[in-house]
Amino acid sequence: MSKADLDKRPADVSAMFDRVSRQYDITNDVLSMGVAPYWRTRTRRAIDPKPTERILDVAAGTGTVSRILADEGAVVTALDFSAGMIAEGIRCHGDHPRIEFVQGDATDLPFDDNTFDATTVSFGLRNVQEPRKALAEMFRVTRPGGRIVICEFSTPPNAVMNAGYNAYMSTAMPAIVKLVSSDPEAYDYLFDSIKAWPDQRTLAGWLRDAGYTDVAYRNLTYGISALHRGTKPLA
Repeated sequence: MSKADLDKRPADVSAMFDRVSRQYDITNDVLSMGVAPYWRTRTRRAIDPKPTERILDVAAGTGTVSRILADEGAVVTALDFSAGMIAEGIRCHGDHPRIEFVQGDATDLPFDDNTFDATTVSFGLRNVQEPRKALAEMFRVTRPGGRIVICEFSTPPNAVMNAGYNAYMSTAMPAIVKLVSSDPEAYDYLFDSIKAWPDQRTLAGWLRDAGYTDVAYRNLTYGISALHRGTKPLA
């Protein structure tokens, strides 16, 4: 897939992530100019994992966020639809006693209702063919009173910052990818998926439509990414 054919055919997207899985984390850290670890830290703080809590990490990739949460004592299920990502996650974190890797579809989660204390997804929701269906599924498997936290690329609200960000993605990023990625063409899709992703208010509306209350978001790095959160009502 050379461009983000934004139908996001699951088999094509999965195959793409299989191809880039080995170098994925390194490439992301370089492309973010070192900011990605900060985003992961802010995500952990927003989730606020407690020992023995059950947390579902959707589109977990290689399990970098899953590991951070499990190190806090949570019991984490790391789900991804890419076999390559799951294999890389097991290679890197498979010895962790509180992480279970599961290959599965975010729009048809293989878990019972009201299973998890929290669900989260970091930079993966935009790669799901039906993101609103994925949110509904995450709501279904969350226990009443449980929470959701999403960290995803977003739209800088400042026009000058947004223009600079778009220029970086259009010019500098492709050059960097050629140097550090195992599959530069795959990042054409990823860049286009970022540009096509809705803004903060739209995603907040999707969360409310899924049934979440207390929905709020906070911009990170001038709105290049944003943290969204919500709560599943007790009733």
